Parts: sequence; C-alpha cells; structure tokens
Amino acid sequence: MPVLLGESEAFLEAVEAASRLAELERSALVIGERGTGKELFAARIHYLSPRWDKPFLKLNCAALSEDLLDAELFGHVPGAFTGAQRARPGRFEAADGGSLFLDELATMSSRLQEKVLRVIEYGEFEPLGSSETRKISVRVIGATNEDLPRAVEQGRFRGDLLDRLSFDVVTLPPLRARRDDILLLAEQFAQHMTSELERDVFAGFAPGAQAALLDYAWPGNVRELRNVVERSVYRHEAADRPLRHLIFDPFASPYRPQTQSQTSTQTQEAVALPRYPFDLKAFMEEQEVDVLKKALADHHHHQGQTAQALGLSYDQLRTLVRKYRLNKS
Repeated sequence: MPVLLGESEAFLEAVEAASRLAELERSALVIGERGTGKELFAARIHYLSPRWDKPFLKLNCAALSEDLLDAELFGHVPGAFTGAQRARPGRFEAADGGSLFLDELATMSSRLQEKVLRVIEYGEFEPLGSSETRKISVRVIGATNEDLPRAVEQGRFRGDLLDRLSFDVVTLPPLRARRDDILLLAEQFAQHMTSELERDVFAGFAPGAQAALLDYAWPGNVRELRNVVERSVYRHEAADRPLRHLIFDPFASPYRPQTQSQTSTQTQEAVALPRYPFDLKAFMEEQEVDVLKKALADHHHHQGQTAQALGLSYDQLRTLVRKYRLNKS
C-alpha cells in the first residue's frame, strides 16, 4: 500500500476518513486540488478494503475523447468501430471483484455518466457495439478537483450519479493548510533525490531555504513541492553543504522568449519622468516600491521566488520588504 506522509491535523483527519470509508462496500469520492494525492488516497481505500487482493485499476477520464473513453471503460466487440477487429474487455470488466479509480470524473460526458451510474446501481453494462448485458462487481472510487454540487447546479454533472458516489466524501487539504508537513515532505523528497543521484548524504536545507519553503503558497501542492525540491537538489553542486537556493521556476531566465503581447505591455509600462525639478531619491524609492509590489504579486507573494526573479538574494529582498513595510500591505 502506498505510504502517506504527514503529521498535520488536517492531513491525519483525511487519512482517518479514508480508512473508515475503506471498510464499506460503497462507492467513494476523493476531492482535492491538483497535486494533493487523490490517487494515493484512492489506493488506500482499496487496499484497506475487503477487495484488497483483487484488481485496483486506474483511468484518467480527461485523457481520452468520449468515444475512446466509452470503449476503454466498457470494452467493445469486433466491428464496434473502424479498426475494432477483436473483442477487448474494458476497465470495468478487468476490475471485476476489485476497484476502479476514475480520476477527473467531472470531465465525463452526461451519456457516459449515465452508463457509470448503471454499473454502480445494478452492476450491469453492455460493451460498445453489443446488446449483451454483463454483470460485474466493481467498487468505483471517483476523484476530481471540481465543486461537484456546483457542477450539478450548472447542469454539467448528473445529480443522481453524485448521489450514488457521495455516500461519503474524503476532501484532501491543500499543502498550504498542512504547513507542519512542508519541511517533513521536503526532506523526504530531498533524500530520495540524493539517493537517485548516488550521493552519500543530503546536508539539509539552510534556514533561508526553509523559510522560502514555508512562505510559498504551493498552488501545485505536494506534486509541485516534490518538483521544486528534487530540481533544487539536482542542481545543488556543493552536496556537502546545506541547500540554500531553491529553483521554483525552471523557466526563469533573462533569455526566456516573450510573446508580442508581453513585449507591448512592457513597452507601455516604461517609466515617465516627473517635471523638473523633483526629488530623485524619493522618486527612485517610489519606483522601487512599485517594482517590488508588482513582482511580489506576480509570484503570489512568495519571497524566495520573487528574489530570484529580481536577481536578489533572499536576505536582500527581506530587507527591502521590511524597509518599505510591504509585508503588511
């Protein structure tokens, strides 16, 4: 069973909810932002269930067109469509007796939602191109980063399917709500990358790097944290010293190509000088504040990433933020 790492209260509550739900022979929903570990929680539900020794299959519903998703879920018979020369079982049939994890469930068309509902309610389906009804027993574990009740109100998701899936819902906290876990996870990812690089030891994170990890909003959650840490360890050449510099944006470069709209915007933002005479020092401070405010906003107020974008050290940026009291704005 996959290991779920964390000690924060919000995370442990989600783990406990998944563990309780695993014992019941009911369909389930795992809700959370991208990168929060929905697939890992679905695996926990399966492997702690009475179906633990049966198949656990996974499918991303957003990765396929409607017709391909239909064939992938329910299988097809020969001649069902052009190129279908042989019968092929679908994921539901292959997962018989076990569990099927359907990621990005909300992207599924209404027609396919109805077919999935029938499997959940009656354990029946027909392969594509066939009128033969087949019986199966599959536990459906759905996942999405959407607000499904709102999607029902907007007519984008079937209310009856939501009713069948939402016996209980495991909602995963974003990483920004798991602040106590950030350094714990970062250390784990760093150790893993150190081993992959066949280095002897990871010397840890310098205090400035730890502060940068804790200050960042992590819109990509745990997946983004892993990428940032592993990328930074990989680029860290002084492996015997603590890691000081975090690479949040691999695209950051003074030579990064710009689109026409970006170039036009920058041209429009050229600084206009006031009429003479004027206080140069005060004017320069105003410009500095404007640049800092915009850079902080562009980087979601993450000071480590902002410092990198402006060519400053983390301590230099912190000094400017305190000088102009931007942390209070």
